[in-house]
Amino acid sequence: MSTSFAGQTVEAARRALTARFKSAGIDSAELDARLLTGAALGLDLTGLITAGARTITPDEATSLESFMRRRLAGEPVARILGVKEFWGLALQLSPATLVPRPDTETVVELALEISRNEHGARPHRIADIGTGSGAILLALLSEWREATGVGTDISLMALQTASHNAGRLGFAPRAAFVACNYAAALSGMFDLIVSNPPYIRSADIAELDRGVREYDPLRALDGGADGLDAYRAIIPESAHLLAPGGTLIVEAGRGQSGPISQLMSASGLTSLRPPKADLAGIPRAVAGRKPSR
Repeated sequence: MSTSFAGQTVEAARRALTARFKSAGIDSAELDARLLTGAALGLDLTGLITAGARTITPDEATSLESFMRRRLAGEPVARILGVKEFWGLALQLSPATLVPRPDTETVVELALEISRNEHGARPHRIADIGTGSGAILLALLSEWREATGVGTDISLMALQTASHNAGRLGFAPRAAFVACNYAAALSGMFDLIVSNPPYIRSADIAELDRGVREYDPLRALDGGADGLDAYRAIIPESAHLLAPGGTLIVEAGRGQSGPISQLMSASGLTSLRPPKADLAGIPRAVAGRKPSR
């Protein structure tokens, strides 16, 4: 079934795109159609409504048809648009970065909860290991105005993306980015270390959603045979880098919070509280603390 948007009104094109996505079994058909129509026409939601009766131009139709083909081929909307919102921040993406997901906001939420439970004590120096787009680090810097942070990644392209996001969002004076494997290039003491490492079991990669499997970078997904390879490196490194009383918070996959807690304990980190669950009820953020002297 072919679809041409030439000569259609904005509203008719959006409805036609929604119908095409629904027929292809895309669950988020209406939202995807709205976002892609708005991007192709340079209109926000209000603009889509107020301009609903105008006829789209040939160039707009070409752009919208290109977006449609890419979405029908399985490419996520965030990849098509090159941007994804995380913690209220519009983050630009690149092929070397994961698409930030709501699950990862659980790490940010837990960091803020721990701070509040300690009478508002705020970390001054933060490290984000495997920063990708910079999502977790920049979200924390947006909450703690006096904090500074460093993000590491093995990918230079990811670091360029993170640095660009920091600059565009006004955090460049407080954020630095370093190329290394996990925390290998870091030194000094950190009050808070966060990480969303690769944690998918190698054998499970093929079963992931197509948009993740084909478009997210493999090395940001593959956590080895049991999904815990990255934690075996990050947790001991973090235990060494944390200041006394400092906290490590990592994102965990389904069924991994227990083994991760054991790895933290083996590195001398004490459990602060039970892992924090995401909206689906999966224990998603695990925290450990370095004992105070």
